[in-house]
Amino acid sequence: MIDYLCGLLESKSTNSITVDVNGIGYIVFVPVSTFSNLPKIGNSVKIYVVEAVAGMYGGVICLYGFLTKEDRQMYLLIKDEVPSTGAKKAMEYIDKISKSFADFKVAIITKDPSMLNRVFGFTKKTADKLIVTLKDKIVAVNVLGEEKWSSAKVSENTIILEAIEGLIALGYKEHQARAVVTKTFERSKNITLADLIRKSLQDVGTI
Repeated sequence: MIDYLCGLLESKSTNSITVDVNGIGYIVFVPVSTFSNLPKIGNSVKIYVVEAVAGMYGGVICLYGFLTKEDRQMYLLIKDEVPSTGAKKAMEYIDKISKSFADFKVAIITKDPSMLNRVFGFTKKTADKLIVTLKDKIVAVNVLGEEKWSSAKVSENTIILEAIEGLIALGYKEHQARAVVTKTFERSKNITLADLIRKSLQDVGTI
């Protein structure tokens, strides 16, 4: 299993690149976000890859590549968790999501199909499917970049929801986690997620 390729960028197009690794050229399919940040041809490049089988009856192994582990993690989440989404379809989703991974995460956590439609171009049916399948899993996915479209209120909702999910993961009931996190946040504005979870754990016995 290949984790990443390190070599010279031999060629590139909007959907694939060739990486020369010690004389062997690997064709790697890439999303727009990766293509836009590639170095010039002939320079060294490191690509984190996912292997996937294409075609029926075994087919051939295709490589899908990303410049960061975080982008690859989002791709794997989409491919593995969203129903009826293979490697190629997941790449199409990533092309849309790469407008802002941070805003996509916010839209999923806050269950905001209008943002998924307005900003990322997903249909209502697809937006609803993404929210249902990813809302409990995307919290654990790290994303790079800052939010571009989310309001301050949405950001507050995000940190509260992530803290609630954090307490649930530690074994607390949802109603208990929601009550203590909300109360703790109201007392401590502009708090970080880590501090909100820590203080909520300290306060959980008082709720």
